[in-house]
Amino acid sequence: MNKSTVMTEGPIWRKILFFSIPLILGNLFQQLYNTVDSIIVGNYIGSEALAAVGSSGSIINLLIGFCIGASAGAGVVISQFFGARDKEGVRKAVHTTIAIAIGAGIILTAAGILLAPVILRAMGTPAEVFGQAVTYLQVYFGGILFSVIYNMSAGILNAVGNSKRSLLYLMIAAISNIFLDLLFVVALKMGIVGAALATDISQLISCIFIMLFLTRSQDVYHVKIRDIRLYDHLFSKIVKIGLPTGIQNIVISFSNVIVQSSVNSFGAVAMAGFAAYIKIDGFNILPVLSFSMAATTFAGQNIGAGQYHRVKKGMLVSVGMGIFYTVMTGILLLVFAPQVIGVFTNNQDVVAYGVYIMKFFCPFYWILAILQVASGTIRGTGKTLQTMLIFLLSLCIFRVLWIWGALAVSHEIFRVMVAYPLSWVVGALLILLYAWKGKWMPASYYKKQAQ
Repeated sequence: MNKSTVMTEGPIWRKILFFSIPLILGNLFQQLYNTVDSIIVGNYIGSEALAAVGSSGSIINLLIGFCIGASAGAGVVISQFFGARDKEGVRKAVHTTIAIAIGAGIILTAAGILLAPVILRAMGTPAEVFGQAVTYLQVYFGGILFSVIYNMSAGILNAVGNSKRSLLYLMIAAISNIFLDLLFVVALKMGIVGAALATDISQLISCIFIMLFLTRSQDVYHVKIRDIRLYDHLFSKIVKIGLPTGIQNIVISFSNVIVQSSVNSFGAVAMAGFAAYIKIDGFNILPVLSFSMAATTFAGQNIGAGQYHRVKKGMLVSVGMGIFYTVMTGILLLVFAPQVIGVFTNNQDVVAYGVYIMKFFCPFYWILAILQVASGTIRGTGKTLQTMLIFLLSLCIFRVLWIWGALAVSHEIFRVMVAYPLSWVVGALLILLYAWKGKWMPASYYKKQAQ
């Protein structure tokens, strides 16, 4: 289980699929954290508490998104060193990544706790859920350091093709989260604080397990505590590649904050319905992101090894897998929509909102798969600025302008929800155009083509 996966040789579809499966399962278990919180909160505390957890989610994604996106820079650098068989480069990049994780985690903890009330107030969070939302968010951010270290450490393992080990630790953490939710919320009646605390402790467990593995491993990604520091040349390289992706994630998350603010204007019932569906949305989005991560690792390793012909083939295979998955899950979710939303709450008005919102997402996830997975391949070659601009234009600027303009015409939730599929179409068209016409492969590839 601790073996790395070399993706520079062998059948492309097999390498990508078997690397993606643990990533998909791992991301689904990670989604289980907040989903279990929402199910227990919605059923044992109430719809207002569910709305509070939902409104907090967009802020959590906003602040974490930057750090996780920035870690993509580390993943690209590590995977390229690994593909080139440069052990010293891998060693320095791994220790630089851990140092970045610790520093970013501390900053996010302080920022999240201090700014939670300000941001929630700016979002127009209704008074009836404001207090609970602040409490949940502040307790959650008390343990965000563990989440950041775990996710960036998992990124290290993913870069060298080891996606199984992080899955094991996420399974342990997810089971712990369920047990702790039942203990704190149901048995001890700790309310929304108990739900957030259960997530913090579960994230601590996954963090401890993955760091113990990295420090005890004898593989190329072995971590020595005394070697954790910022290596100047690698720090700047990681930042150069990772910063655009970090900005991309934080800007997209900001656009989702705008969406959440718009949903807040429709009241607590609409907020709860949106919050319930967004948890389901994660079970579709995260596997797509897993295929994107697999495409990034595949491209990075093959770029490092000079196997350029495998990179474009890998993009086609990864996109095809993403489309197939999202079509299948989209159909299943639509068929069982009332039952799925009903897991979170027995309030029929909330269920009705959730089912209504689902109809704007499920038929169109395959378009998002094209955008995310194709950009994952391009990101693996180091071209993160270009993908950032495409995501910025489509999922942020277009989406926000659409919502502001549409709501100015008429205050209807339909006008908010339709922004999602429309922005996915814009993004998919832009990424396909860049993949066709843009120069995103290394310069040596184009020189060889010209000969």
